[in-house]
Amino acid sequence: MVQLTLPQNSKVRKNGKIYKAPQGAAKTRTFKVYRYDPSTDDNPRVDHYEVDVSNVSMVLDGLIKIKNEIDPSLSFRRSCREGVCGSCSFNINGANTLACTKSLDDLGSGDITVYPLPHQPVLKDLVTDLTNFYEQHAYIEPFLKAKEDEPETEWKQSQEDRAKLDGLYECILCACCSTSCPSYWWNGEKEGGEEEYLGPAALLQSYRWLSDSRDQYTNERLDNLEDEFKLYRCHTIMNCTQVCPKHLNPAKAIAEVKKMMVNRPVDRTGKAKDTSK
Repeated sequence: MVQLTLPQNSKVRKNGKIYKAPQGAAKTRTFKVYRYDPSTDDNPRVDHYEVDVSNVSMVLDGLIKIKNEIDPSLSFRRSCREGVCGSCSFNINGANTLACTKSLDDLGSGDITVYPLPHQPVLKDLVTDLTNFYEQHAYIEPFLKAKEDEPETEWKQSQEDRAKLDGLYECILCACCSTSCPSYWWNGEKEGGEEEYLGPAALLQSYRWLSDSRDQYTNERLDNLEDEFKLYRCHTIMNCTQVCPKHLNPAKAIAEVKKMMVNRPVDRTGKAKDTSK
């Protein structure tokens, strides 16, 4: 029989420290929060915080209350509190989402579990290392590229062409989609210096520039995705679309990129022709 063993210090202890609510708390909810400190040899644990949520509406508000009033050692990222920056993305009650836009009412009346994003190296507590995620975003060159000289004023675009970017440019790079994707878990890391599966977030952004009528590097962008990993490891599992807090559809964007790849013309040698806009 095959025996599978977890790496040292990787098994999570479910029963960590328990912090009771103060006396007289009018309304309490228990937050079960993942805790990990790499400076110690301890396994990760789940601490239980009984929080007075009388004046708490969002999960992020609860985490801030824990840090400010109960346990200042808790580490997590947050910034805008308006669903714009993507900093406070965690796995909340089993689904990736933004803590600042996730209402306690949306989570029913039970306990609230908060874990770091899946399949990312944990730096401390809820803070994950997104270096590889950002490198994958940089790989698709997320900026306008043109072969013609810059116009004196601006690159013009029709309203119809501008409308094609709706549902693409709104991505806030929170990583909820990529870290919920099993294909990304299996194929998302570099090997031998080459990018493997780029993941839903990077490919959504790739399609955003492939769709832009002002960009003139369509063929080169598609060439950069032309291998068995970067694009084609998507198996349309749809986790990415289900968890996106901005209600975007990365799976559809990836399908459109695949369609562009198949439909682009080739010359007699089988090499893709230049289809610059």
